[in-house]
Amino acid sequence: METFGLWSLFPTLVVLVMAIITRRTIESLMTGALIGMLMLDPTSIVTQASDTLLTVLGNDIVTWIILVCGLFGSLIALLVRTGGVLTFGDMMTKRIHSRRRGLLTTWILGLVIFVDDYLNALAISASMKKITDRFKVSREMLAYVVDSTAAPICILVPFSTWAVFFAGLLESDDAIASGMSLYIEAIPYMFYAWIAAALVPMVALGWIPAIGPMKAAEARAASGQTMPDGAEENALEVEDEGQRRPHLLNFLLPIVALIFFTWYFDIDILRGVIVALAVTLVLIFSQRLMSFHATFDTALDGFKSMLMPLGTLVAGFTLKEVNDDLGLTTYVITTLEPLMTAQLLPTVVFITMAFLAFATGSFWGLFAVAMPIVLPLAASVDADMPLVIGALISASAFGSHACFYGDSTVLSAQGSGCTPMAHALTQLPYALIAAGLATLVFLAAGYL
Repeated sequence: METFGLWSLFPTLVVLVMAIITRRTIESLMTGALIGMLMLDPTSIVTQASDTLLTVLGNDIVTWIILVCGLFGSLIALLVRTGGVLTFGDMMTKRIHSRRRGLLTTWILGLVIFVDDYLNALAISASMKKITDRFKVSREMLAYVVDSTAAPICILVPFSTWAVFFAGLLESDDAIASGMSLYIEAIPYMFYAWIAAALVPMVALGWIPAIGPMKAAEARAASGQTMPDGAEENALEVEDEGQRRPHLLNFLLPIVALIFFTWYFDIDILRGVIVALAVTLVLIFSQRLMSFHATFDTALDGFKSMLMPLGTLVAGFTLKEVNDDLGLTTYVITTLEPLMTAQLLPTVVFITMAFLAFATGSFWGLFAVAMPIVLPLAASVDADMPLVIGALISASAFGSHACFYGDSTVLSAQGSGCTPMAHALTQLPYALIAAGLATLVFLAAGYL
């Protein structure tokens, strides 16, 4: 495959600069992808664009994401429309009497619902908006708390979607007998995830103040506007119009079904959300909460509300395909390979792969490419294998947590009721603090 050397970074640089300036993610991603296609072959831009989009949309992972996110939108819309979210909010409001408790409760729920990062990002944010709004918490702050307990927590639990995926990748290496055993050994060394999750209660309690764009968002929320400008479109908002509240079980049963059946079906959240939708429909029709037509119109509206985040994710996958063709990952790894000594390897792996995950928006596919390169290198220099794997997976969590157009970022923003760029920019300083501390810890651990 032809590589473009340093120029392979150019499309991603364009995306990041354009996204910061315009605060528009889809347009920035497609511009970067278009520039990459022009670099590959300016004479066949139409063919490249159509072939790349067909490849992306034909990808099983992309299809899975579309179904999961769309059906999640339908589930949340039904829970909102029937009043189940309001009932839950009423119950929580009686027990939560301060801003700090609201944010800490959101964080604790994220620790408890660890099965999947999508489940964290969408279910918790939709459940807690009413409570945090009451205490004038900005939607950006809510999104930060939710996102910080998505991927960072999921990788620390050996029976989450992330753990199952990465254990499978490890097991594909013939030299590794049990991928899950090695994954569990690496959990103590996933320093970014531990630090990112630990920062949240410090921010919630005010020990770490709101900084940068988050400070401006919190000042706006204090004046009464919790939602940023431009976030109203496609937002699944909970409007309290004095409607009759259903029993709390109407909210809890679908959520419990979602969590249980996601676990029951081998950590498959698609099957879990299908069962949760079925449970919700049974509750609606058995209690006559809505008519047949109103129910399915609401479900369709919920699916449609996810089109914007899904468009962002498809555009991100398109950019990833173009970056793969440009040889971005290979170039960066090859360039930094001379630095990979036994002591420095964990730090270099974390920094390199965190940058690539952030730049490409690829957190699983990227590591399917990187592991066959990094693991043999770690063995050849006699590096601590669990430490190196901890660095690799920490980098993946950072990318998911910080990337402007990453799935967790986009869905946390959608669930919380703010734009992806508003969430990404307000969260980035905290993600960079966690990444900086993790880098120092990896450096120290490499020499111990």
